[in-house]
Amino acid sequence: MTFILVVFLIDTMGLGLIIPVLPRLIEQLAGGINAGSLYNGLFIAIYSAMQFIFASLLGALSDRYGRRPVLLISLLATALDYLIAALTPYLWLLLVTRVMAGVLASTFSVANAYIADISKPQERAKNFGLVGAIFGIGFILGPALGGLLGNAGLRLPFYFAAGLALLNALYGYFVLPESLEPENRSSTRPSLTNPLASLSVLGRVPLIRGLSLSIVLLNLAFQLLYSVWVLYTGYRFGWTAWQIGLSLMLVGVVSVVSQGWLVGAVVPRLGERRAVLLSFGVGVLDYIFYGLSTQSWMIYATILLGLIGNLGGPALQALISRAASDKEQGTVQGALAALASLTGVVGPLLGGFIFAAFAKEGGVNWLVGMPFFLGALLYALALLNTTLTFRRLPEETSKSQPIEPVA
Repeated sequence: MTFILVVFLIDTMGLGLIIPVLPRLIEQLAGGINAGSLYNGLFIAIYSAMQFIFASLLGALSDRYGRRPVLLISLLATALDYLIAALTPYLWLLLVTRVMAGVLASTFSVANAYIADISKPQERAKNFGLVGAIFGIGFILGPALGGLLGNAGLRLPFYFAAGLALLNALYGYFVLPESLEPENRSSTRPSLTNPLASLSVLGRVPLIRGLSLSIVLLNLAFQLLYSVWVLYTGYRFGWTAWQIGLSLMLVGVVSVVSQGWLVGAVVPRLGERRAVLLSFGVGVLDYIFYGLSTQSWMIYATILLGLIGNLGGPALQALISRAASDKEQGTVQGALAALASLTGVVGPLLGGFIFAAFAKEGGVNWLVGMPFFLGALLYALALLNTTLTFRRLPEETSKSQPIEPVA
């Protein structure tokens, strides 16, 4: 368990390290902020598409050949991928590295399977909770360090991330045992499965069907924010890589405090449905304030609203998990992850296009916040859809019914 948590921490730190500098490097190689914002959206979209396509394949490979070889090969490939990104002077080759990074990021599903292998049934919730905390810590440390290194050079965080991945692989080679016993391995030859097939399960229970639409809207809003954050704050406030990393570190701290402590203190008193609606309402304000901010301190103040805005995610997951059949918890959660990956394809392209349309060289105007205003609209639609879903399906009538297995 210790090793696999270290894997999650180092991988998450590696991702966080390059967040403050990758859009700037893309902008530099593309030759300007307008072209850079469009290419940045394309890079993020391709990264998400690769995760969507290859997560099931890598999971199947680990079922057949074991978790250890898939993890170790992926870690070595990740180190090489970061090193190429650090060295390349070509935009097209940088794009190739993001394609490979998206494929290799799918190993998070293999690491989750490793945890399931080594955990007793009564310990799985606690162990997966530790994974969530590690993700938060990784996104506190990674962007802060990436921003600090990025001030010295845009490519330095890539070298550091490559070193972390290589260290992770060496650590795993000498420490990591295989978790999947030979008698438990699949005899089926892995193949590229249709990742869209699992989505059909979301339409079988009315509450899950209604809330799935809200999840799509929320993830689209997040992808709009994520895809333009670095470019927006640099364009509007002149933030350096260190300031961007600091803001992302604060986002991580808020997430850890909110989901690690505040959820347990507030959600039981409010109830899950009220907590979801409250967080969506705060989300609308959050995005509006981001778009209208004229000074840096306003951005930091708005990030703190995430203490309330983050309450909705765990409450929404609890509602969906209770509505799903015990036999299809994994299928439902996998389908929701697939939906999130799909929004990761559409959202960055849309955000990059909108930002490029309003970010004009030599001028700053409030319309440059249009991606955030669109995000606020998506949150408002999610709030409306969720409210109508809850009214249509009172708690006593929204309990799960057994779902027939998908053929």
